Amino acid sequence: MKRYLGYFLQGLLVLSPLGVTVYIFYRVLLAIGHFLQPVDFLFNPVIDSILVVVLVFIVISAVGFFGSSFLFRLIFNAFEQAMERAPVIKIIYSSIKDFLAAFVGSKRKFNKPVLVTINRENNIRQIGFITQDDLKEFGISAAMVAVYMPSSYSISGTTLIVPKENIQELNIPAADAMKFIVSGGVSDID
Repeated sequence: MKRYLGYFLQGLLVLSPLGVTVYIFYRVLLAIGHFLQPVDFLFNPVIDSILVVVLVFIVISAVGFFGSSFLFRLIFNAFEQAMERAPVIKIIYSSIKDFLAAFVGSKRKFNKPVLVTINRENNIRQIGFITQDDLKEFGISAAMVAVYMPSSYSISGTTLIVPKENIQELNIPAADAMKFIVSGGVSDID
């Protein structure tokens, strides 16, 4: 069961950026279709919703299973390079891919929980995650780091550029820190 869950998560990581990109373009197509011509006849409204959920689950898991094969990776890398070169698609696809990889990929970015002093005078602090230690590409001093500050009860947040002296590393698992932040501080740390 654990292996199957791993395949499902890998498939989700592979398909999510593509799925969200396709959905956004689908919504744009529908918006344009309302002005130019009816597009609704392309989709079958009678499809049983339970069958669709099961089919999506199977496809995502199958992609995760085949995603570990060498041939699939070659084909998918070629497809991904094409997506990265497409003018508008590139922005949506790469942003979603990077965001998901920050949470579940091998390049996790939300793995360094820190306590950031926001206001020294009133000793106000906020929990966040260091996402970049080196900001030279932006012409920013080596004494600064990028810290992502998630919002409670939301998938949004803010990226702050913070002096290293205002940061205290937390000795807790990143998942516990994220759970604490997203719950608004009401969940217990395991």
